Amino acid sequence: MEVLITGGAGFIGSTVASACLDEGVTPVLLDNLSTGRREFTEGRAFYEGDIADGALLDRIFADHPDISAVIHCAALIVVPESVAEPLRYYRENVAKTVALLEHLLRNGCDQLLFSSSAAIYAPEPGDAVVDETSAVAPSSPYARTKAMMEQILQDTAAATALRVVSLRYFNPIGADPALRTGLQRLNPSHALGKLIEAHAAKEPFLITGVDWPTRDGSGIRDYIHVWDLAQAHVAALRRFPEILPAGGGAGYQVVNIGTGTGTTVRELVRAFEEVVGEPLDVREVGPRPGDVNGSYTANATAARLLGWKPSRSVADGIRDSLAWREKWLRRLATEGAAGS
Repeated sequence: MEVLITGGAGFIGSTVASACLDEGVTPVLLDNLSTGRREFTEGRAFYEGDIADGALLDRIFADHPDISAVIHCAALIVVPESVAEPLRYYRENVAKTVALLEHLLRNGCDQLLFSSSAAIYAPEPGDAVVDETSAVAPSSPYARTKAMMEQILQDTAAATALRVVSLRYFNPIGADPALRTGLQRLNPSHALGKLIEAHAAKEPFLITGVDWPTRDGSGIRDYIHVWDLAQAHVAALRRFPEILPAGGGAGYQVVNIGTGTGTTVRELVRAFEEVVGEPLDVREVGPRPGDVNGSYTANATAARLLGWKPSRSVADGIRDSLAWREKWLRRLATEGAAGS
C-alpha cells in the first residue's frame, strides 16, 4: 500500500511517514520545504514542489500508480502570523487545497485524510470536554482556514467520489520516539516549548492566568503525543474502507484525536519537573489578551471508528521533546562547525 503525504517533510507529516513505514505502508512525500526539512525525507520517495502544481501531481501518480490515499498535512499553522497575513493563509491553506482536490480527483484518488484542528471549536467554560458535535467557532484566520476547508471537503464528498476522514488534532507534543524526526524549531510557542526554553535559560516560567474555571485554576489543553497522533493516521488508513465504503453514500467523517483527559498548566509543570528531576522557578501572572481556559476531547469516536486510543503519557511527550531538542542542538552545532 502506498500513500501520498503532503507536507511530508514537516513535523506531523514526517512522523506520520515514519509510522507508515513501521506498519508496512509506503509513504510518498510532497513538500515545498517552506517549513519542512529536507533531511526528514531521507530514504523516502520525495517530490519537492507545491500541492497546487497539477503537472507535478500527475507525475507523482504516474510514478506511483499504487497510491490509494492521500494524507493532507501541508498547511501554514502559526496563529499570530495568520492574523498579520490572512490572505497568505487563505491562499496556501484553502485555495491551493481546492486545486489539490481537483488534481486528486482527476487522477482517480478518492480517499483523503485531512489534517484539521481543534482550534475550530468554540471556547467552552470550565474543564470543557468537546466532541465531534461540539459548536464550531474558529477565532483566527488560521482556524477559519481549517473550518472552511472542512466545509469544502464535505461539499465535495457529497458531489463526487471523494471520501474524506477529517482528523481534528489537539496539541501535538513529543517526537518520533526513534528520533528520526521532530519539531523543526528549537523553541515552539506552546506551553511545553516555553517550559523547555525557561529550563534551558534558567529563567522563570510564567503561568498566565490562575483563575480559570478549571480543576486547578490554570488553563487546560489536550497534549497528544505526536507518535500516538501518527498511529491514529495509520489506523484511519487501515479502516478507511470500513469507515467510508466506496459508493456508500456518506463520504465525510470527523474524528477528534486527543488524549481524552486534558492537562492543566500546573499539571504540565509538575510532569516536567518530574522528568528533569528538579523544581522550576514558577511565577503566576495574569492571562494574556486572547487567552481562553481551553478544552480537551472525548475519544469515543476514535475508539469506535479507528480502534485507536493513545498509549503515551504527557511525561513521555516531555522526555521525547527534550531528547529531540538535544539531538537537534548537536546537529546545529555540527553544521555550524562545518560551515566555519
